Amino acid sequence: MNVLVVGANGNVAKQAITELSQTNHKAIAMIRDEKQTEALLDAGADQVVIADLEDGIDHAFDGVDAVIFAAGSGGHTGADKTILIDMWGAMKVVDAAKKYQVKRFVMLSSMGTVDPDSSDRIKPYLVAKKVADDYLKQSGLSYTIVRPGSLTDDEATGNIKLEHEIEVRDTTITRADVAKVLAGVVDRVNTFGKTFEILNGDTPIEDALDRV
Repeated sequence: MNVLVVGANGNVAKQAITELSQTNHKAIAMIRDEKQTEALLDAGADQVVIADLEDGIDHAFDGVDAVIFAAGSGGHTGADKTILIDMWGAMKVVDAAKKYQVKRFVMLSSMGTVDPDSSDRIKPYLVAKKVADDYLKQSGLSYTIVRPGSLTDDEATGNIKLEHEIEVRDTTITRADVAKVLAGVVDRVNTFGKTFEILNGDTPIEDALDRV
């Protein structure tokens, strides 16, 4: 499949592109800054398309079979950018996917999105993610929503804990392992229509995804 990775310059997204490059899928990196092109090609992207979530994005969907939405406003921005990127931007991508008949959609969300009121510190972020997730669920697309816990830059472990909702959330997950999950669910039919949380754990990623 031609897989459009939205927010491709992000740490998780870039690693997901590298993971996709090791499969039969073609990774199309969507970025808003042309200066990032070389780095994305080096990461394994087959193609780069310039598009800004705060502007027009329809041209990025030509020939696309699947979408991985991994864009984020970042921790250094305010609630306004969170709304524009994590919520409104995600909803725009869902609409474009429907318009261009892109059936497969993988959403990088966040643990804690089930109940945004549980966290005052990042409540705007969790609200934005929940609204975007719920919008995707109602879209009619073949979605998978992946909700990782706190992210680290450690090396991939290859092992995760995967549940619909994890009760004990006192551990983390590497960005590299999240990237493996995002790439791994793209063509896994058993993950279609599913939402789950992940942390690093004891189960090999392939086995955990097989059991979804």
